[in-house]
Amino acid sequence: MSLLKRRDLLKGGLAAGALAAFPALVPARARASAEAVSLAATRRTLDIGGRAASVFGLVDGAGRPGLTLESGQRFRVELTNDLDIETIVHWHGQVPPNAQDGVSNTNPMLAAGARRSFDFAPMPGTFWMHAHVPAQEVEMLSAPLIVRSAEDVAADRQEVVMFLHDLSFTPGAEVLETISRGMAMDHGTVQDGSQAVPGMAAMHHGMMGAMPAARGDMAAMMGQMRDMPGMAGMAMDLNDFEFDAYVANDRTLDDPEVVQVEDGGRVLLRVINAASMTVFWIDTGDVEGRLVAVDGHPVQPVAGHRFGIAQGQRLDIELTLPADGTARPILALREGARQRAGLILAPAGAPVARVAPVSEAEHPAFSGEVAQELTLRASHPLPERAVDRSHMVMLTGAMMPYVWTI
Repeated sequence: MSLLKRRDLLKGGLAAGALAAFPALVPARARASAEAVSLAATRRTLDIGGRAASVFGLVDGAGRPGLTLESGQRFRVELTNDLDIETIVHWHGQVPPNAQDGVSNTNPMLAAGARRSFDFAPMPGTFWMHAHVPAQEVEMLSAPLIVRSAEDVAADRQEVVMFLHDLSFTPGAEVLETISRGMAMDHGTVQDGSQAVPGMAAMHHGMMGAMPAARGDMAAMMGQMRDMPGMAGMAMDLNDFEFDAYVANDRTLDDPEVVQVEDGGRVLLRVINAASMTVFWIDTGDVEGRLVAVDGHPVQPVAGHRFGIAQGQRLDIELTLPADGTARPILALREGARQRAGLILAPAGAPVARVAPVSEAEHPAFSGEVAQELTLRASHPLPERAVDRSHMVMLTGAMMPYVWTI
C-alpha cells in the first residue's frame, strides 16, 4: 500500500507512491520483533501551508510516528529523550505497572538525553502516547499506539490510522497562558468573565444525590444542569483557542494524505483525537460507517455517517467502500466552527479532487446530552454485581481562572 501527496498523485498516479508514514499503514511483517523497539522524543518540522512548523514528536527508529504491535507482542520499548528539556510519556489507555505509566506525579521525569525501558503486556486496540506535560502536548509530543488483536489479523480488511491534532505556531506555554487569562476567544462563555455561573455552587452533595444516576438517565441529568439558574440562554463555549491549523497525520487538507485502498474493499479506520483543545466530527461522506470500538474496547456496532470524538478519544470505524473507482475524503470537522482536516481513500487510478480546509457553514456542537455515548453497548460487558462501595467525586472549575479540578 502506498501513501501520496495529492499533487504527486495528480502528476504521476498512485503507482508513484512512497512508503507509509504512519506505523499502522506499514506492513506488519516489517515490525514484528521480540527485541525492544526504539522510540525517541524529538523535534520535527512540518510543512503547513508553505510555512515551516517546528513541533515535537515520538518516532521509531525509522522516523515513523508511534508504534504498532502485532497480536501477542509485548510492549518492549526503549524510549530516548532527544529533546533539550525533560519530558515524560504516558501510554494513554493502557494499564501498565505504575512505575511504567508515564505520569509526572508518580514517576520521575525523563531528563534530556536519558533513556528508559518499558516492558509489559499491552491490551489490544487503538491507543496513543503523549507527553504528560501540557505545553509539550500542545506542541504535538504524541503519536499513535496500535495493538492489533487476533481478530484484526484474521479480518479481511485494510487498517488506516487517522491521527488528529490542532497546531499553533505559538509555543505551547504561551497558548496555555493565553487561555488561562481568558483571552483566547471573544464569543460567549459559561460565565460573565469574572466568576462562575450563578447556580453552579448549588451543585452540592444534596443536589448531586438527587440527580438521576443510572446510565439510562444521563440525558435527564444533563437536562437538569441546563435548567440551573444562570444557565438558560447562555452561549455555549465550544473552542478555547483559535489554532493555526488542524491536521490529520501531520497534514492539512491543502495537501492531504492519500491512502491507496482496494476498490470495493473493507477498511478499518482507527481515529485518534490527539488534539489538545478540539472536538471533531468524523464524517464518512456517502459511505455508511460502523462504529465497532471506542477507546480501544469493542462495542456492539453503531451505524452512521458522522461520529463525534472528544480530545483523547479513539474510534474504530469499519467502512465497506463501493466498487466504483471513486476517491473519498474522510473528514474531521471542528465542532462549532468551519475548519476541517482529513485524508483521502482512493482506489488505484482514481482522480482526487481538492477538498477545501473549511466548510461552507459551521459544524454543530457535539451533543451535550451524550447521545452518542448512550447508544454504546460493550461487546463483552462486565458481569452484573451489587455496588459494595461508592464515592462522591466533584468536578469543579471555571473559565476564569482557567482551572479545573476533581
